[in-house]
Amino acid sequence: MSDLATLKRETCDRIDALAPELIDISHQIHARPELAFHEHFAAGLLADTLDKHDVPATRNAFGLETAYASSFGEGGAEVAILSEYDALPGIGHACGHNIIATTGLGAALGLAALNGRLPGRIRYLGTPAEEMGGGKELMAQDGAFDGLDAAMMVHPAGIDLETMPCICVSEVRVTYHGKSAHASAMPHAGLNALDALVTAYQTLAQLRQHIRPTERIHGIFTETGLAPNIVPDKASGLFYVRAKNANDLAQLKTRVQACFDAGALSSGCTAEVEWAKADYLDMKTSWPLSQAYVANATALGRDFIDLSLLPSSSAGSTDMGNVSHRVPSIHPMISCAPANVVIHNPEFAKWAGSDLGDKAVVDGAKALAMTALDFLMSPDMQAAARAEFEETADVSRNAVSMAYNPDGLAEIGGCGCC
Repeated sequence: MSDLATLKRETCDRIDALAPELIDISHQIHARPELAFHEHFAAGLLADTLDKHDVPATRNAFGLETAYASSFGEGGAEVAILSEYDALPGIGHACGHNIIATTGLGAALGLAALNGRLPGRIRYLGTPAEEMGGGKELMAQDGAFDGLDAAMMVHPAGIDLETMPCICVSEVRVTYHGKSAHASAMPHAGLNALDALVTAYQTLAQLRQHIRPTERIHGIFTETGLAPNIVPDKASGLFYVRAKNANDLAQLKTRVQACFDAGALSSGCTAEVEWAKADYLDMKTSWPLSQAYVANATALGRDFIDLSLLPSSSAGSTDMGNVSHRVPSIHPMISCAPANVVIHNPEFAKWAGSDLGDKAVVDGAKALAMTALDFLMSPDMQAAARAEFEETADVSRNAVSMAYNPDGLAEIGGCGCC
């Protein structure tokens, strides 16, 4: 078997050779943003590229139309490399998922070129619906992450970070049903659904004064009525509820539910409260894997920011957290924009398709591939990652058990990762 340095060099050389194609694919996905569960163009393009390079892809994988899966290698440990490719409503790839898509693709194709010299197995997964709906949790319920030894992906940002600070999040839609009437002639004959929603929103605002610094509640009105002279008989809102861990999230969801009930009680309307099918869990970073990624990315010229320098309130959410509670995982951040440009802003979408974004595609693919090789060729790293993971395995099992609501809604809107 070739030594580690030789395998890394050959893999990186292969990624360099693929760079023009990877960048073109990144630009195509960037130019054609698709929302969660509807990423037919992106998923098809990525899967077709795998087939083109003799890495067969399974479409409609693990119960989702826009998921795909590929695997190769024999024996040894198995590492999953993940791609995301959904976009945000109105602002396209302002989270840079075109970069995530092609870093995963590049890493997988680079490793596949090793053929029989790959020291283990790779499971490359296309995971839709990160921005809403929790695609990875839905895939996990169908076995996508069973039997793995590690999982990894990289996310674009304005800085390089060894991991993304993450908390849990649950999406919820509330719809109030009242009774329409003439707002001037017969207001007494109506039940105002908008009043119910406004009351719930104000109650949530009061609740926000008395929650932990690690908790968040925020939302928007999505339906408010038809005309000022008609008492609204229907009003809807979409909200996010966030907390540090699954237990805290469950408790906060109960308090939020009470706010929705208060809106109905005060107005005489009925409340239809629909929680998402999949909650997003906090990120459980595998530090042995993370250290390897940082070393590999640093060797490529990347400069990492100390996590302790970030504000304590700086945290988003991702369904990669759900994966990390099942298998040792990493979710580092790779710079593709100036540090002052934040994700989920239209300006970030521009940088995701820029020369810096293209560099992140190639560097990210190399760093992921080299980290996978480090892990596959190091029984000590595998043991360390497994031992660290098992230290909190009971907490993770509890979190996973609470993350899936089979009666909930898989697609209710919004965006998960920020």
